[in-house]
Amino acid sequence: MLGNTAFIIAAFIVVISIIVAIHEYGHYIVGRWCGIHAETFSIGFGKVLFSRVDKRGTRWQVAALPFGGYVKFLGDANAASYGSEEVAPEVNPRNTMHGAPLWARAATIIAGPLFNFILAIAIFAGTLMYQGRPSDPVVFEAEYNLPPQFQSELQPGDQIIAAGDIVFGAEDAGVDELPVTDRVDYTVVRDGEEIVVQGPYPVPPRLAGVNPRSAADDAGMKVDDVITAINGEEIRAFADIVTYVNAADGDALDLTVWRDGETIDISLAPRRSDLPLAEGGFETRWLIGISGTEFFQAAREPIGLWDAIVSGTQELWWRITTNLSGLWHVFSGSISTCNISGPVAIAQASGTMAEQGPANYILFIGVLSAAVGLLNLLPIPILDGGHLVFHAYEAVFRRKPNDKVMQGLMVVGISMIATLMIFALLNDTILCP
Repeated sequence: MLGNTAFIIAAFIVVISIIVAIHEYGHYIVGRWCGIHAETFSIGFGKVLFSRVDKRGTRWQVAALPFGGYVKFLGDANAASYGSEEVAPEVNPRNTMHGAPLWARAATIIAGPLFNFILAIAIFAGTLMYQGRPSDPVVFEAEYNLPPQFQSELQPGDQIIAAGDIVFGAEDAGVDELPVTDRVDYTVVRDGEEIVVQGPYPVPPRLAGVNPRSAADDAGMKVDDVITAINGEEIRAFADIVTYVNAADGDALDLTVWRDGETIDISLAPRRSDLPLAEGGFETRWLIGISGTEFFQAAREPIGLWDAIVSGTQELWWRITTNLSGLWHVFSGSISTCNISGPVAIAQASGTMAEQGPANYILFIGVLSAAVGLLNLLPIPILDGGHLVFHAYEAVFRRKPNDKVMQGLMVVGISMIATLMIFALLNDTILCP
């Protein structure tokens, strides 16, 4: 138990440190390009564990509490860049945060979230380029580790033309329309000849993914587990699992699970979950938190850099709009407040994704980086979005907001963030464990 906790904490610290470092580096480098001097670049808060001063006079440091970071620019009264302090007479005010032109200050502020978005796009695009996309036509490469009843007669290099009467394609195999049976006839091209061989249902009850903090995750289920029976009834397809979960209406299910040649029994209860819809909004369903895929690994072909960047940008946009929609639906009462997660949930998710391998872990960093970038753009004083609101006020009215008003709003912002964090922590530990 202690070892698992240490692993979760370590995975969480790595995730947060990378995202914070990228965010703060965005502030730092754009501020430097804009002529604003950074006095301190810190990863973490509290007691300084390590520091050095570079040739530009910026102190780079790592502090004891690795759950955040900051850049303190010349003239800032604090790490949040609210309020100013006196600087030496020989210092050019242009090199301070509060003496720089409005455009320079705004660019420096928005750079933090922007760098989080860039990191997310880079990870999404890089993942696509590393994995490639399924070839078309689909080419059988190898089977996953499955029980004997799910073995097939397919061989590496077979081009899969159809499964039963369903044409098999890289984009959409349409297997949902295929009746669930023990064995399926596959039409393949092998050595230039079209033949028919047999195999299992195209999407067997194998776990291709386990969602963090889901019923399956809490029950100890793992990627590559195969659910062979539910409540004593044999399972042939992933669609069978969906049917049983929907019918259970939240009641516990007894699963028989095949794992690396051994059979284990697991009992779990589906949980209500709010899922984003393609057309917008959310749908509430019973889920156990798993995903499936075909019974085999398909050959993949490279994807170009530009196509990967476009797809990565689209993925980022989808996540931003979905998160905003989720926030709106939470605060309007349309979906459960359990959709708000705090540090405990994020730490547990970090550990789960790290256990599923480097690819999933890195992808999780991209997802969380997108969320952090969006969070920081919310128009709340103390966040980057709050700064930008004040800059917009200055641009419109040609004067900075009153210092006392800003200090008061900063207290309000701190209170809002603290309240949200406490609520999220209660969600993680008591309300929605």
